Amino acid sequence: MLEEEYSPRKCKYCNSAHVVRFGHTKQGTGQRLLCRDCGRTFMHSEALPSMRTPAVQIASAINMYYEGMSLNAIRRHIQQTTGNYPSDSTVYEWIDKFGKIAVKEAAKYQPQVGDTWICDETYVRVDQSNEKVANPYSKSRKAKWLILWDCIDVDTRFLLASHITKRGTKDAQELMEKSSKRAGKSPKVVVTDKLRAYLDGIELTFGADTKHKQGVTIEIENNIDLIECFHSTLKSRINEMRVLKNKDTLQKFMDGWLVHYNFISLHKSIDNHTPAEKAGIKYPYKNWQEIIQSPNILKEIVKPTTGKMKLKRPSVSMTDTEQDRFFNSL
Repeated sequence: MLEEEYSPRKCKYCNSAHVVRFGHTKQGTGQRLLCRDCGRTFMHSEALPSMRTPAVQIASAINMYYEGMSLNAIRRHIQQTTGNYPSDSTVYEWIDKFGKIAVKEAAKYQPQVGDTWICDETYVRVDQSNEKVANPYSKSRKAKWLILWDCIDVDTRFLLASHITKRGTKDAQELMEKSSKRAGKSPKVVVTDKLRAYLDGIELTFGADTKHKQGVTIEIENNIDLIECFHSTLKSRINEMRVLKNKDTLQKFMDGWLVHYNFISLHKSIDNHTPAEKAGIKYPYKNWQEIIQSPNILKEIVKPTTGKMKLKRPSVSMTDTEQDRFFNSL
């Protein structure tokens, strides 16, 4: 059952309904509230705890980022629609903060996938140079390339694992191990291209029980281009991501992208469902706004209090008699 979302009539920190008015800001521009349960004070607004921006704007920015918009385009959109103009670092901070928590939350759900998986690899360029080098085998010192390995289930389109490396003989094996751990099972068939690394990687991970097929097969007709289409979509997103300067930032992007791809984005190829739905996962959130406003996520961003909090009397908008009556009622 979906937990009740935050409401301005409830505490932003503990979701308690024992909330009373607690004066106004010094500028007189907003109503302050006090939670009688946790002792915290907060503003009466749609902003998340310890934040000034409404949740709907943050959620919109995160969704636009994973849909392929650049940070500058996201900032302009927010300014045009709300009048707020956050900095690049602010937008990226939202994405980084809530992306990490969403990845942790999504890992709690195990997909029920099929027995045929498709694996492939592609080159992704990450560097700070604007030099136009399209060839991953180029010897240019400025152009830096990483190899992105992915494994997708044919039946559900669920992206089981992504693995990022520079170059190594055990990369395919690590991809298989990650995929098997995420699925909670071993596949019967793994389809790959003719890269030699897959031969040892699949056999060392699954043994003789899993059949390895290279290239096009009749059994996965109309699905052989599945992962190529995925990589094409992914690269179109990455081309706009100017902050992907190294392996670490690419890994952060892929972790968040995995949540967006599996749990949020609707796919026409599976009748406008998410891969998570096709994999039997009852994910309680339909979009990024529901994710960042959920009590489970709020617990992650709110720092726990130590001991009993000391409350200060509000400096404005309450008479001495009103303040005494209020503190006596606690």
